Amino acid sequence: QVQLVESGGGLVQPGGSLRLSCAASGSIINIYTMGWYRQAPGKQRELVAQIIFGGNANYADSVKGRFTISRDNAKNTVYLQMNSLKPEDTAVYYCNLVHVGPGRLETYWGQGTQVTVSS
Repeated sequence: QVQLVESGGGLVQPGGSLRLSCAASGSIINIYTMGWYRQAPGKQRELVAQIIFGGNANYADSVKGRFTISRDNAKNTVYLQMNSLKPEDTAVYYCNLVHVGPGRLETYWGQGTQVTVSS
């Protein structure tokens, strides 16, 4: 089992910045991807940014140039630096980890952290 602990959400004014953190712990052997999804009220959960271990990062078009995902392999932690935040970025942000298990991919989710962009 893998546990994900998120931190860093909160209330920020438009144009402001926040940094989210997600630390993974537990039976971690081979991480395939870690990233962030978000879900706004009445909308489906969507990919925000994802980092492929040993590869590149992917971003939603709506956050390109404003958000940056990074990782600390030693700490099994990913970060999402969010700059130039807009009201439409308001959502619950969920950390996601895909782990290579025995013969299968295992998906884990964090509990979610609220990000509210409002004046």
